[in-house]
Amino acid sequence: MRIARWQTGDGTLGEGFVVGDTVVPFPHQGTVADVLAGGLARARDLHAQVVDVVGTPLADIRLLAPLVPASVRDFVTFEEHVEGVSAGVEGKSHVADEWYEYPTFYFTNPHTVLGPGDTVSPPLTERLDFELEVAAVVGGPAPDGVNLTVAEATDRVFGYTIMNDWSARDLQGREMKVRLGPAKGKDFGTALGPWIVTADELDGYLDDDGFLALRAEVRVNGELIGEDLLSNMGWPFGVLVAYASRNARIVPGDVLGSGTVGNGGCLGELWGRNGALTPPPLAAGDEVAMTVEGLGELTGVVGAAVPAPDLPPAASRPRLRHRAGCPTNT
Repeated sequence: MRIARWQTGDGTLGEGFVVGDTVVPFPHQGTVADVLAGGLARARDLHAQVVDVVGTPLADIRLLAPLVPASVRDFVTFEEHVEGVSAGVEGKSHVADEWYEYPTFYFTNPHTVLGPGDTVSPPLTERLDFELEVAAVVGGPAPDGVNLTVAEATDRVFGYTIMNDWSARDLQGREMKVRLGPAKGKDFGTALGPWIVTADELDGYLDDDGFLALRAEVRVNGELIGEDLLSNMGWPFGVLVAYASRNARIVPGDVLGSGTVGNGGCLGELWGRNGALTPPPLAAGDEVAMTVEGLGELTGVVGAAVPAPDLPPAASRPRLRHRAGCPTNT
């Protein structure tokens, strides 16, 4: 099953199934959020009710991001990606011992999610980059997802979608020197789409170790930049969900990105390996197209950079421990 959100020519919003080359609304004015909360069994029941419904051609609608995420966690699970990026940041290829212990992630902004074909408006940056990823989408029904086992967590994976974690590498590099983040180098745009493909549709791609052997490619203006197999992840998605649930809740609608695939899944990796900004950073007008076997294609266009108001640097303060020259409230 493929699940999507869309907008018609008159601005009407729709949510439902992609059936062949058409979209069909969920029965009873259901929403993607409702279906995720109901889980795969509920989705199958709804799908059975629309198999004979005449849908609207995909050509007549505009696809939106396939869900409004409850949260977005982005992991870093490809060893090859870490090797390449570290070469640019540290001057040599290096994977920290701690990377192998647990699947590390950061939270990004669920309020700047983009959909298929959308234009990203980056901040002022000289090193705009893409990141080719696949994201798992959490569903239910189930008790609160806290401290799940890997088996329980795997059952909570409702489906998958393509994810592009747009990145301003120069901003990211500056803020990471403070040992916190990433933040403003990332949170201006994350693209998801073109739809959610339910987990059961991809069972045929699982290898003997439980990894999804999906071929993933990314092109900039039609030129192939990177390609990899998703099965090169360090951990399968069930482990990512289980780790995210440690002493915390995961809920339907949570999105968990795989992190950038290796072998050119982003420009930053190639810059590190090449020792230069080759290929060049993205520029206004560039089109980035990501194709993942079984999931479809997600495109995005780079728009003009948007400057933000200036802010003052940190104030130099005297580090007093008691008020000086300030009246005391009585």
